Amino acid sequence: MTKIAIISDVHGNMTALEEVLRDIHSRDIDRIFCLGDLIGKGPQGSECIELIKSNCEEVVRGNWDVFIQLPTKDPFIQWFQDQLTKQDYHYLSTLKFHHDLEMNGQLIRFIHASPRSEFERILHIDSHTKRTSMFENSEKTNSEISSRKPDIVFYGDIHTTFLHTFKEGILCNVGSVGNSLDLTSASYVILDGTHSNNAIQFVRVEYDREAELKKAKELGLAQYEKYYNELMYGKYRNSRK
Repeated sequence: MTKIAIISDVHGNMTALEEVLRDIHSRDIDRIFCLGDLIGKGPQGSECIELIKSNCEEVVRGNWDVFIQLPTKDPFIQWFQDQLTKQDYHYLSTLKFHHDLEMNGQLIRFIHASPRSEFERILHIDSHTKRTSMFENSEKTNSEISSRKPDIVFYGDIHTTFLHTFKEGILCNVGSVGNSLDLTSASYVILDGTHSNNAIQFVRVEYDREAELKKAKELGLAQYEKYYNELMYGKYRNSRK
């Protein structure tokens, strides 16, 4: 059948994205799906959009891709808005909510955060009920191919990789390319359908975080120190710890 590389949460980190794409192509994988949050946090959102456009077959929208298009008085958000072109905004406005694919008899769903919203956060430590709600259909996921519930769900949003198996199916978070919060290396997943079953492989990719932070500082990135702590230590900027 095929192999698909699944990336997510690039967040304007061009250094990480280039290294991940290099790793994907070194494995002779041509199909790449992106699960959203192309921009924000990192300094090169516009450049990352161009790379995503030229390399990814399917792209779904994330929460950052949605609210970056809305008027705001927040200077932090405004900094990122000012970095994008009209073409960037148009591209973000065309991104779809989800993508469904049938492979080896299984229905596979690709979303950013949940089947109900780009803004509904489902954590790996959430209740069984909340995590298995990821296999539900909603108004946003209605289509001919998704009249049945998915067997495998891939998503991003929380920047932490995991794979959980339930009676309902397999739930897999692919982690983050540009803003990883479990390990500081970039992450992505390979879905391998070349045999009679579907296999899932996690891949970690080291990249030059110091070079990325140097570029961020040169470009005057908003909230640079928080970006620094996320890239160097995996410390979420909104953590209460």
